[in-house]
Amino acid sequence: MNAELKYLSGNIDNHKKRSIFDGNSYDIGLLDEYSKTIVNVCEKIGPSIVSIETDDGISNEPENTGESKKSGSGFIFTPDGFILTNSHVVENSKNINVIRQDGSKQSAYLVGDDPETDTAVIRIDASGLDYAPLGDSDNIRVGQIAIAVGNPYGFDYTVTTGVISALGRSLRSKNGILIDNAIQTDAALNPGNSGGPLLNSSGEVIGMNTAMIMMAQGICFAIAINTVKFVASKLIQFGRIKRSYIGIAGQTISLNRRTVYSHKLKSDTAVLVISVEKNSPASKAGLCSSDIIVGFDNSSISTIDGIHRHLTEERIGVDSILYVLRYSKMLIVPITPIEYTK
Repeated sequence: MNAELKYLSGNIDNHKKRSIFDGNSYDIGLLDEYSKTIVNVCEKIGPSIVSIETDDGISNEPENTGESKKSGSGFIFTPDGFILTNSHVVENSKNINVIRQDGSKQSAYLVGDDPETDTAVIRIDASGLDYAPLGDSDNIRVGQIAIAVGNPYGFDYTVTTGVISALGRSLRSKNGILIDNAIQTDAALNPGNSGGPLLNSSGEVIGMNTAMIMMAQGICFAIAINTVKFVASKLIQFGRIKRSYIGIAGQTISLNRRTVYSHKLKSDTAVLVISVEKNSPASKAGLCSSDIIVGFDNSSISTIDGIHRHLTEERIGVDSILYVLRYSKMLIVPITPIEYTK
C-alpha cells in the first residue's frame, strides 16, 4: 500500500509540472501566475479608481420626476486630483461627486470634455494621490491580457478580465462622430463601467472603457489611451478641443460607374451635401445642397467621416480646396474652414 501511495504521489507531482497543452493535464502553476498578475494589477491600480455620481441640479423632491442622476467610473491620473472619465458620464451635470476606494466622497468640477471622443477631465481638490500610470496603446497586441476595472450597476470596484480582441476599430460617439482606433476587448463591461480603465498586465492604462454592444457577449470597446492622453492635455490647457468647421450637413452616397470612370475617381462613394448653414465657410464658398464632394485638397473623400477627419485644429484659417460634382461637372471650390465654436 505504501508503495502504491508513493507511486500515486509521484504521478501527481509530475502532473502538476506538465504543460496545459499536454492532453488533459492541468498546469496549476500557470494558473497561479495568471492569478498573481491580476491580483498585483488590482492592488497597484485600486487606489486610483473612483466612482462618479452626477445629477442635473434639479430639486430632489420626490414629486419632481424631472431629476436625472447618473453614475459611472473614472480614474485618477495625476497626483494633484485630475481624473479621466467619459464625456457621457458627466455631460449636462450641475453636480459631480467622486467616491474613492476608501469610501471618502468629494465634489469635483469639470475641467473640460470632448463629446467627439467621449473623453472628459474632472478634478478634485486633493494632492499626493495615488494615480494610474498611462501606458502606450501603440504597443498593445491582439491576444494580450486586458483587465477592466469599474463600478457596473453601482457595484464598486468590480474587476473583469479578458484579452484584446481587435485593434483599430471605429466607434461612433454619442453625437455621431466616428472615433478611430478604438480597442475591442472581451473583458466584460456593463452600464457603470463607462470611464474606467482598461489595463495591461503591468497595471498600465491602455484604454478608457466606453461602450458595449447590447445583447452581445464579449464585444466591448475602449478608447485608446494615446487618443485620451492627447485630448486630456488639450482639455487641461484650453477646456475644450479645437476643431475646424465648414458648415454642411451631408450623407454618404454611391456613385454610378459612369461618373467614377469619366472623372477618374478613386472611390465609388462620395458625400452628398444635404444642407448648407447660413454665413458658414461652405455658404461663402458657394456650396449648394445636392453638390457632391469627392475630394478635400489632395485626398479623395468617400464618406462623411472622411470630411470630419480633415477638419482638425490645424485646418482652422487654412485655405483649402474641395472637389465637387455639380450636375456631373467637376468644380474646384476654394474654402477656408473656421474654428468650431458651438
